Amino acid sequence: MDQHGRAASPHSQLGTSPAPLNRRSFLATAGLTAAGTAWALSGLGAGTARAATRRGAATRVPPAVRAASAGALAVPLDSVTHTRTWMAWPDSTAIYGRKLSGMQANIALIADTIAQYEPVYLLANSASVSAAENACTNPNVTVIGSIPVDDCWMRDSGPVFRTDGAGGIDAVGLNFNGWGGKQKHANDALVAERVADFLGVDFTAAGLVSEGGAIETDGAGTVMATRSSIINSDRNPGMTQAQIEQAMCAAYGASKVIWFTGISGQDITDDHVDATSRFLAPGGGLVQTPNPADPSDIWSKDEQQQYQTLSTSTDAQGDAIAVTKLQSPDYNKIRQTSVDFVDSYANYYVCNGAVISAQFGDSSADANAKAVLRRLFPGRTVVQLNIDNIGNQGGGIHCVTQPQPAP
Repeated sequence: MDQHGRAASPHSQLGTSPAPLNRRSFLATAGLTAAGTAWALSGLGAGTARAATRRGAATRVPPAVRAASAGALAVPLDSVTHTRTWMAWPDSTAIYGRKLSGMQANIALIADTIAQYEPVYLLANSASVSAAENACTNPNVTVIGSIPVDDCWMRDSGPVFRTDGAGGIDAVGLNFNGWGGKQKHANDALVAERVADFLGVDFTAAGLVSEGGAIETDGAGTVMATRSSIINSDRNPGMTQAQIEQAMCAAYGASKVIWFTGISGQDITDDHVDATSRFLAPGGGLVQTPNPADPSDIWSKDEQQQYQTLSTSTDAQGDAIAVTKLQSPDYNKIRQTSVDFVDSYANYYVCNGAVISAQFGDSSADANAKAVLRRLFPGRTVVQLNIDNIGNQGGGIHCVTQPQPAP
C-alpha cells in the first residue's frame, strides 16, 4: 500500500515473469483473477447472505443466513492472554523471486522476538521445515510441517479464534480467497480449518469472504472495517451491506459495524483496516495519521477520514470512542523508497508482555511511535523491529501473526 502519493507499479502474471509479486500491489491479471477456489466467486447463493456453517455440515454454502449462533463466543482483542501465536513460513520463489530470503529473514526475526514472550507455532511446507527450523533460533518456536501453505500472511488466512470467558474456544474461517482471487491460495484457503483440526477445536466457516486483517474488533460487540475490502464483488458478490454486516457480526460475536470508505483497487487487500485503525479497548481506538511533511494523497485522506469517522462514532454500548493519533513517519527520512512500501506503525502486534512494532529509520517518528505505544500499553515491553522486507511486500507485523487466545 503506497501511502505517499506514488503510483503503484503493475505486476506480471504469476509464473510468467521474474518480477516478484507484491501483496499489496494490485494484480489485474487474468491468470490470477481467474484463480481461486473460494465459494464467494462461484456464484452460489449470489444475492443471498451465506450462513456460518460448522465442520461436517452437508454444504459449505448454505442458502440463507440464520441468526447469529455464536452465543457467548466472541473474538477478543489481541491484548488478552495468549496460548500461542500462529505464523507461516514463505517459500515461494514464484511469489517473491529474489526477495524471498529477505522475507524469510523478517519472518524469523518476528517469530524469534514473539517467542521471547509466548510460544510460536510456525506453519511450513514439508520441504521447508528444516530451513524454517534453522532460521528460527528461539526454542520457543515450533515448526509444523503437516499444514501446507502458499504464503505467510497468517492474519488473513488463519483461523480467527473466539472465546466465551468460561473456558470455551472455537475457530472461525473467513473463507480466504486470495484477496479476491488475486494470488494463488489453494493451501491457504484451507489453513483455518486445518489449524482448527490440528488443535481439535470446533470450526465455523463464516457467512462471508474476508481476511482477518480486514476486520478489527474491540472484543465487546463492535467491529470496524473498510467497505472497499469487504463490500466488494471479488469477495462477496451479490451480498448487500446489511447481509455482510449480519454475517460479520455472527462470525465475530458482535452487534455493531463501524465502516470506513477505504480505497479500492490500489493494493491487493483493497485497504485493510489494520494498517491504519486499531481498537485498544472497548471505547478506545488508535488511528495512524499523516505526517505533515508528506504530500496529501489518497492514502493520507483515507487516514484522515478514518480518524474523523472513528472519533465521532459510538460503540455497541453507545459509548463514545476516544481515539489516539499515531503519526506516520516522514517518507523522506525512512530507509525505503519503494512505491509499495508500507510504513505502518499501527500494524503492531500485542503478545503476552510485549508490543511488537516496526521502525522505519525516521528516528524522531520511530521514537514517538514507541512512546505512544508505551503509554497505551503500560506494563508491556515495546520492541521495534526493522521489517523493511515485509514492508516492501505491502505488509507488517500484524499481517503475519494470528493470536490464539487463552480460553
